[in-house]
Amino acid sequence: MPAPHAAFFTFDTHIDTPTASLMRDGWDFAARHAWADDRSQCDLPRMAEGGLDALGFAIYVTQAARTPAGYARAHETACRVLARTREVIERHADRCGLALRADDGPRLKAEGKRAFYLAIENSYSLGLDAGHVAKFHALGVRMLGLNHMLHNDLADSSTDPRGPEWGGLSPFGREVVAECNRLGIALDASHASDDALRDLLELSRTPPLLTHSGCRAVCDHPRNIDDDLLRALAAKGGVIQINALPIAVVAAVEDGRTAALADFLLKLKDVELTPESRAALGAEWRRIDERYPNPPCALDDFIRHIEHAVAVAGIDHVGIGCDFDGGGGVDGLREVSDFPNLTQALRTRGWSEENLAKLWGGNTLRVLRACEAHAAKA
Repeated sequence: MPAPHAAFFTFDTHIDTPTASLMRDGWDFAARHAWADDRSQCDLPRMAEGGLDALGFAIYVTQAARTPAGYARAHETACRVLARTREVIERHADRCGLALRADDGPRLKAEGKRAFYLAIENSYSLGLDAGHVAKFHALGVRMLGLNHMLHNDLADSSTDPRGPEWGGLSPFGREVVAECNRLGIALDASHASDDALRDLLELSRTPPLLTHSGCRAVCDHPRNIDDDLLRALAAKGGVIQINALPIAVVAAVEDGRTAALADFLLKLKDVELTPESRAALGAEWRRIDERYPNPPCALDDFIRHIEHAVAVAGIDHVGIGCDFDGGGGVDGLREVSDFPNLTQALRTRGWSEENLAKLWGGNTLRVLRACEAHAAKA
């Protein structure tokens, strides 16, 4: 008899709720919202409905000017979002908790609570100070993403329209990798260029994560990785968590979106992020989204990436990271309350209970434990 979906330890490794929703004035994480109403995709009631036990809560900061003032503003923003996120978790301590170790997630589930593992998305918020890695670790961060849609001072991005800057990781990026290894922070190469991922696979003493990525053989998008890199990731013991971002799930007709995004990204490189400039950039991003809508994308399209990754990398190296509240979501998997749909669809395809348990959380917990074990020996 198949176990109910809620019996698995379910862990989505990348969601942008801290920046997208928790920073909204008056937005209540403990209340039930709906994507159809406010385009949010996660809150505590929907996590309960979807049997979702744990999330990688991404502290995202937009890439902008690489100047002393830009670094200072980005770091201050990340600290502010971290503080707000911790405040929300602590306010609802009867329903959720902060996970500081891998096994805190299953412990919190046994207590009837949801677990939150804090993550940095885009290490632009480190500025040029590797000491900020330890500061973020002290604030509860346990996963760190190298970059976002533009190159930064750690690594090349997969989507920067200017071509390579570092040819992979920068010298500062290598320093940050070593510091994350020392502290037990899992390194995340989603958004990084192929060469940056190759460097990370060579240099890191712990297995990396790709917390919200896809398979290039299924959808030829620069955010996705090819089969050779999937095999190399598996050989290192890492895990790819499959992303539900529509343009990285199914191939879109080239209608000018790529050029429009390139123009938008290149504006960011010189912008000082103020409340006014952030609002203007947000409005421009929405105009691009409206002019170039996402391609039609359904649950079966998402599952194709999962099953391709399993075929290439093996069942021990694939997980889930939908990028909800950051653009992710397909028909049938639009909010965290929809996750039982995925379990049911995979069972219909013949997935075993053991393999579902690995996909849903077991594989990611193994990597987090490996990072902790390395730090304990350092």
